[in-house]
Amino acid sequence: MSFKTLGLTDNLLKAVAQKGYTKPSVIQEKAIPLILKGKDILASAQTGTGKTAGFTLPILQLLEASKHQKYKPIRALILTPTRELAAQIQENIKEYSIFLDIKSMVIFGGVKPAKQIATLRQGVDILVATPGRLLDLENQKKLSLKRVEFLVLDEADRMLDMGFQRDINKILALLPKRRQNLLFSATFSKEIKKLASEFLDHPAMVEATPENSTVDKIIQKIYRTDKSNKAKLLIKLILDGNWQQVLVFTRTKHGANNLCKKIVKKGISAAAIHGNKSQGARTKALAGFKDGSIRVLVATDIAARGLDIPLLPQVINYELPNISEDYVHRIGRTGRAGANGEAISLVSSDELEYVKGIEKLLGYKLVSTVIEGFEPSLIQPENEKLKPKNSSRRNNNNTKPKNSNNRNFNRNKSRR
Repeated sequence: MSFKTLGLTDNLLKAVAQKGYTKPSVIQEKAIPLILKGKDILASAQTGTGKTAGFTLPILQLLEASKHQKYKPIRALILTPTRELAAQIQENIKEYSIFLDIKSMVIFGGVKPAKQIATLRQGVDILVATPGRLLDLENQKKLSLKRVEFLVLDEADRMLDMGFQRDINKILALLPKRRQNLLFSATFSKEIKKLASEFLDHPAMVEATPENSTVDKIIQKIYRTDKSNKAKLLIKLILDGNWQQVLVFTRTKHGANNLCKKIVKKGISAAAIHGNKSQGARTKALAGFKDGSIRVLVATDIAARGLDIPLLPQVINYELPNISEDYVHRIGRTGRAGANGEAISLVSSDELEYVKGIEKLLGYKLVSTVIEGFEPSLIQPENEKLKPKNSSRRNNNNTKPKNSNNRNFNRNKSRR
């Protein structure tokens, strides 16, 4: 199937070709025709599956077909959990709309709002936003959501994980009841199904691929070692492998800072990104990582949400996540678009339960090896005998809805 068969206009096809896309991904193939028909969508799709183009291309086409000639009210609202993801989506929209008369912008916290307010005053068709800054500016009457025709909740599962449920409810109350709604989530958890039932109208169910299939093509390795040796082992791997672009995950902001300092001390350029960093520092670190001036980017899960780095060769789990699905999100940063990718996890004895949870989710065992000189202690130290948290706050045995038709969503709905 080609993009042309999906029903996209020539101007969008030109932009897609300019990006180097030749054929649509699974999520694009399934979602684009349905969105063009005006359907509400409940989609299961992870980062790296092409979901951003899956919802932005048809929205751009529908907006262009009925565009306002003078003042541009906000007609499409895209909500994301993090600044990085919001910025990435806006970058994609600008690329896809290069041959269209469509204006878009992004707003998020961590930067002064004056410039954002000035741009809003000029009128925009598409607004990409994080919930906090959106509500701040709406409360100040700096923007209006009364003309929104399209609502997208991207990475809705992460938004709920980050405690945005109340903000989402407030935003929904500000929107017109009649609109087209698109919800994208990595999993169909009980919470996601409940949220979807509250505002989606007769949604079409769209699933890209089973949750673990996007990581099957990635080379996954586990190196067992003691917690105290992890930094030395990581530095050895970077130097011995002459790795030039490595994304490293830690569980905490403090851990990211400490690890970054150790790497820099060994003469390797590195930067950390997490929630305590200013938006300017995060943007600068990401830009340096992309242009090659920074070899190692150390990130927490939330800060790394939405990072889109083409052909990223290595992802390292310096610490395993205590939520199994986050492992899939992390390593999905590599091995994109058919490229080769390698994901290495440095695992200490207190993380073995996390490994079991990840293997249960993936449906297969991960190969575990030891590097000479970094063998784990035979006796587990007392301070490492930590009882792990539940390895997943979602149902790992079944990430799909029990009923693929999911008729519960269709009951007692008025068109929103």
